[in-house]
Amino acid sequence: MDCNRGCVVTTDPASGESHFTYREGCCKLRDHNYLAGIPDQSFKDIFEVRFKNTRKAFYRNASGQNVKLGDMVIVEATTGCDLGIVTLEGPLVGRQLKCKGVDPEAVELKKIYRKAKQSDIEKWQEAIAREQDTMIQARRIAAEMGLEMKIGDVEFQGDGSKAIFYYIADGRVDFRQLIKVFAEEFRIRIEMKQIGARQEAGLIGGLGVCGRELCCARYITNFKSISTSAARVQDLSLNPQKLAGQCGKLKCCLNYEVAVYQDAQSRIPRVQEPLEFEDGFAYLRKTDILKEVMYFSYDKHSDADLYALDAADVREIIKMNRNGVKPESLKSEPEPSAPEFVTAVGDDSISRFDAPKRKKKRNKNRRK
Repeated sequence: MDCNRGCVVTTDPASGESHFTYREGCCKLRDHNYLAGIPDQSFKDIFEVRFKNTRKAFYRNASGQNVKLGDMVIVEATTGCDLGIVTLEGPLVGRQLKCKGVDPEAVELKKIYRKAKQSDIEKWQEAIAREQDTMIQARRIAAEMGLEMKIGDVEFQGDGSKAIFYYIADGRVDFRQLIKVFAEEFRIRIEMKQIGARQEAGLIGGLGVCGRELCCARYITNFKSISTSAARVQDLSLNPQKLAGQCGKLKCCLNYEVAVYQDAQSRIPRVQEPLEFEDGFAYLRKTDILKEVMYFSYDKHSDADLYALDAADVREIIKMNRNGVKPESLKSEPEPSAPEFVTAVGDDSISRFDAPKRKKKRNKNRRK
């Protein structure tokens, strides 16, 4: 199973031929074709072709052959030709072109030459087999030259005439001499492509702390800037170990609910001073942002007795205090209670899976 390219490789023991089957579940950044089966001929000749990891492009079928989803095709490249898998067809191609800002009428799309033959697939597999050793040698050469960069991945073109070296670097790197050394060492055309730490995590893939596949490997294509202010808005603990993802940067999911929290916070008043009541001062101890509930206590340094107030009521009390009016007391409210906190730890015992023990029946007569 080649998850980097989204296919399953099988070999026929009788003939020795290799067969490749498109495996949709392994396709990173795949698009669910919810418009499949709709008779729309607007984009019948345009297909999305996927290569290694997250590299995709749109091609126009100029072969005259009947190309469909999951076919391995030979496509036009800058130099030579490449081999990829068709991952999207039909009306959804038009939606994706519009989403990526590509006008098929104004931009000349590259062509699909033909479906891949057995000889093309064998040549492609020979090129893939060189990728791991090439990456190790490339890292060694870069280290010997003292360049502050890391070779993250290597992708060979389908015909084996060119290789893309994905590298990570904090600053600008002058790799002109490195390209010459690579060309002499590997005897191929070299293309250097810089990627960030988030893109590297998307290329490698993996599981996040939520138990699901990394968002960068599943669907994120444009990485937006993430700051600690997103964690502050959501009242999260500013612990770097909890806020960092697999890439060592702040998690992309911190941005998902920021707008919801900002909308809720716009309805929560700022309490800069304690609320004045007839029986004393009430201090703000906790705030449930999404429920818009604020918890106050008469003890400035304790959360033992907390009284819940809606944000709208707190706003009214602040206005009353500014006018010199003090409400009666918070104690007229329901009994103080701590904010709701639910945890699954310890709720169920591990021994619940064990078979119940049978109680031994004692022979009363024998005992007598």
